[in-house]
Amino acid sequence: MSGETRRSALEWLASAAPRPAVCRWEWERSPEGVALLPAGRRWDVLILPGVLGVATLDVLARVIDRPGPVLADRGQRRVGFFVPPGTAGRWLGTGVRAAGHGSWIVVPHPDRSVPAGRWLVRPDGSGTLNDPAVLELAMHEAAALVADATTRTGRASGEGGGEAADER
Repeated sequence: MSGETRRSALEWLASAAPRPAVCRWEWERSPEGVALLPAGRRWDVLILPGVLGVATLDVLARVIDRPGPVLADRGQRRVGFFVPPGTAGRWLGTGVRAAGHGSWIVVPHPDRSVPAGRWLVRPDGSGTLNDPAVLELAMHEAAALVADATTRTGRASGEGGGEAADER
């Protein structure tokens, strides 16, 4: 990622904060390297269980050139897809948590991985988000793939929090 893209990704993420300068300070100087950002202003986040989330990202990456931002927590137990604001209020899906207006998300610096989480797909600074309709189709395909793998092996593929998806 170029220096200009890094700066624009940082600025785009920080613009969601009530006080962007404080957000940037937290990323640069806090030992945790994270900022708490409100969902619902610039983006909402759909949070999937890890195995399904990683499989969904794999499917999504096959059907579009570059997915929007995607975060994973430590061990990839949960994977969050950044989607347009308002999506959380309309989302219906078993096992999918939706973080929208009134929710806060722990977000690492766009250029770093920290113990709390890491970017599987870093924001590009342009405001590109995941399309909810395309994401839903990718989730359906991924669920079928995970179910098939579970049937064949007796456990979900990717179980155990491995590093299945790298930054795209």
